[in-house]
Amino acid sequence: MRTGIIAEKIGMTQIFTENGSQIPVTVLKVETCTVVAQRNKESDGYDAVQVGTKTVAANKVSKPLRGYFAKKQQEPCKLLKEFRVSESALLAEGQKLDVNHFTAGQFVDVTGTSIGKGFAGSMKRHNFGGLRATHGVSVSHRSHGSTGNRQDPGKVFKNKKMAGHMGARRVTKLNLSIQSIDSERGLLYIKGSVPGAKNSVVYVRDAIKKTHAN
Repeated sequence: MRTGIIAEKIGMTQIFTENGSQIPVTVLKVETCTVVAQRNKESDGYDAVQVGTKTVAANKVSKPLRGYFAKKQQEPCKLLKEFRVSESALLAEGQKLDVNHFTAGQFVDVTGTSIGKGFAGSMKRHNFGGLRATHGVSVSHRSHGSTGNRQDPGKVFKNKKMAGHMGARRVTKLNLSIQSIDSERGLLYIKGSVPGAKNSVVYVRDAIKKTHAN
């Protein structure tokens, strides 16, 4: 299990193959990532790599982080993320990572924060069918209907699908294939959609369930 990298979602576009097929892709911008720290089982109890990107001036980070980066003898980073790795995939501090960490055709898992939709009803949030359009139903056509049983159990169970806050949650999309890589501009073209709004931060790592396209 290798480390992942930090990327920025630019937006969506489309590319065309040689036979004329249209493929929707999400464009991710990857600035050079630096290995800030290394965790190992001997000292930390687990194996991981801490990656940072987007260097900033020392006065732009908190005082504890300023001392942390000074101890590591590295420039302060705006973004930090820790990735669990296998022992054989540990990287030395200061090592650089870019889009060439991945290859075209490879499957990846992408994690981001989904776009917030605010308060949403059950039909939009959970794809409920709603109530009948006639036979006594008035005003409440889009309501979710009954939420419980009788006196027993006499309550609404936890995690019942109801209206509520929709989106703005941590989401991971699995098995997304990398359509192509632009090394010069640091761009990843990933087939399909990726969670998050434009200019949001996402984390890309090797897929757990798949390795490479056939």
